Amino acid sequence: MIDQQLDCSVDDAGNTPVTSLSLLRLCQLVSPALPIGAYNFSQGLEYAVEAGWVHDQTTTYEWLLGVAQQSVATLDLPLLIRMHHAWYHGDLVKVKDWSRYLLASRETEELRAEERHLGRSLAKVLVSLGMDEATEWSRHVDSSYACLFALAAVRWSIPVTQTAQGYLWAWCENQVMAALKLLPLGQSAGQRILNQLLPLIPSMVAAAARCEDEDIGVATPRQSMASAWHEIQYTRLFRS
Repeated sequence: MIDQQLDCSVDDAGNTPVTSLSLLRLCQLVSPALPIGAYNFSQGLEYAVEAGWVHDQTTTYEWLLGVAQQSVATLDLPLLIRMHHAWYHGDLVKVKDWSRYLLASRETEELRAEERHLGRSLAKVLVSLGMDEATEWSRHVDSSYACLFALAAVRWSIPVTQTAQGYLWAWCENQVMAALKLLPLGQSAGQRILNQLLPLIPSMVAAAARCEDEDIGVATPRQSMASAWHEIQYTRLFRS
């Protein structure tokens, strides 16, 4: 379990302060305008639509909630929090170990390729913004999106809780955008799905912060199967 106060100063009430600049930096980091190509990936959702598992607003919400609770909140977020800690303390060995662990935990070739692509792309963006230490990660075999997201958050003084919340929000938003491309839902339906997911984000982040090392992992067999079958799907809009 990771100490909630491990990488930021706290006030007398025990709350981690969020400055206006760090909040704006978080907005920059989770923006759909960030040029990392996240819109190219559906993480198995495209096959789920093809198979009829996801076909309307309700099933879209159920799919996204299940993946968020049983994969993102139990794998990505605990590792993101650990990498935030490691970057803050300058422990590059642990940074690389946890990033490698995340890649090894991706259950299909498409999901691993996506993780590397997003990580390397974010590294290039950070280098262009003057963060030179991201340079080696733009080509590193163990680059992961969560690793570079954590680096940016630490260097931009974004507290760990807000970092994890922003990461999960960006995942939810990207998945809803993918669903809108795949299904005749409409923008309003997409906002309703996000409106249902948004209040659950703090509790998922809190659970991730309490997650012990031995409990990190995924329990989403349908997503794994969908991702594997997507690799041989006849027509595709997305790379995963």
